[in-house]
Amino acid sequence: MDLSLSTRTVGDRTIVSVGGEIDVYTAPKLREQLVELVNDGSYHLVVDMEGVDFLDSTGLGVLVGGLKRVRAHEGSLRLVCNQERILKIFRITGLTKVFPIHTSVDEAVAATD
Repeated sequence: MDLSLSTRTVGDRTIVSVGGEIDVYTAPKLREQLVELVNDGSYHLVVDMEGVDFLDSTGLGVLVGGLKRVRAHEGSLRLVCNQERILKIFRITGLTKVFPIHTSVDEAVAATD
């Protein structure tokens, strides 16, 4: 399975829509996208994971790295996920305490930091 990425801007938030699998093979593509966005001055990111079929520890590491990058610029990284199998990974790892996780892009965009 491949990874699909697309970005759009809503207000001061940049939405990164992710589809497919985020694993050891595809995670570098997501990492490059997040680094490029931060380097271009996008510090409030919403990663829409509704189309993600699989997430492994490499993918988690990329998301944590992205969070550290935006926080270095006093930014935010919010996740959109409503798939139980993906949410379970965040609960098991304790990352639900680290990432704001929303059920929709609209909810994530409307949330205040």
